[in-house]
Amino acid sequence: MITVDINDLEAYQGMLIGLSPWVTVSQAMINAFADATGDHQWIHVDLERANRESPWKSPVAHGYLTASLIPRLNSEVIKVTGTSATINYGLNKLRFPAAVKAGSDIRSRVELVSVKRVDDHRLLATYQTVVEIRNEDKPACVVENLAMYVL
Repeated sequence: MITVDINDLEAYQGMLIGLSPWVTVSQAMINAFADATGDHQWIHVDLERANRESPWKSPVAHGYLTASLIPRLNSEVIKVTGTSATINYGLNKLRFPAAVKAGSDIRSRVELVSVKRVDDHRLLATYQTVVEIRNEDKPACVVENLAMYVL
């Protein structure tokens, strides 16, 4: 992990910031997400049917579960200091090229795309985040995630 003062963040534009540690997406996480969102589609929570009938021969994580893990993953890559708060401001160009099978390990690859001053008290950073799946060629998620830093 790197630690960067907010006043120095702009110098990292266009750079690969780093990789997060691997995190296992367990069936318990998938079930908890299904309960939280009400999305109990069988490809996520019915182990026997998913093993038998799904194209992945396994239950898979919800795409939005994968996306929701980005703040956790990216917080292990970069810490921005000199702020009073960091707000998840949104996502651009969200795609899910590959499914995350239950029990798979994922990590984020983070690049700082841009930093723009919004006003005297806020900066908006755009990060390109690629969520990789261990031993898979295609990523689970590719997205521009936006972080609003409050000074």
